[in-house]
Amino acid sequence: MEAKPVSQSQVIMTEMVLPTHTNSLETIFGGTIMSWIDIAAAISAQRHAQRPVVTASIDDLHFIAPVKSGWVVNLKASVNHTAKSSMEVGVRVDAENPITGEYFHTASAYLTFVALDENGKPTVVPKVLPETDEQKARFDKAKLRRQLRLERREFFRKK
Repeated sequence: MEAKPVSQSQVIMTEMVLPTHTNSLETIFGGTIMSWIDIAAAISAQRHAQRPVVTASIDDLHFIAPVKSGWVVNLKASVNHTAKSSMEVGVRVDAENPITGEYFHTASAYLTFVALDENGKPTVVPKVLPETDEQKARFDKAKLRRQLRLERREFFRKK
């Protein structure tokens, strides 16, 4: 199976924050952002694997700044690293005030997806090929995050 460049899994997704997405402070519900993150990441993972994928975990989701009603949310996702059947996808969320043109980094997250075969069982995915220095740095950091994720999973299985 041939490795695939990160560029083949990149996703840029844009959403508008509507009143139905907001709380009593007229800022977006965290759950709405989480849903959009999961969708962007799933598209990225599916592009890479060219298979159906399922979310295995979401870790290190950090909300940095609020997003207000009427603003635009831009999500960027790409596969950072792969294992046998799993993929780490990084997602960056930026908000845009369309009136002032200002951009704000509002959230970042790392998600793990597993590719599935025709029987709904985990299946092998292509390796990811980082091309730029930034992608190589994300690839290296993803290896460490994977190790920590596996250690954390094992720790909680013992309890």
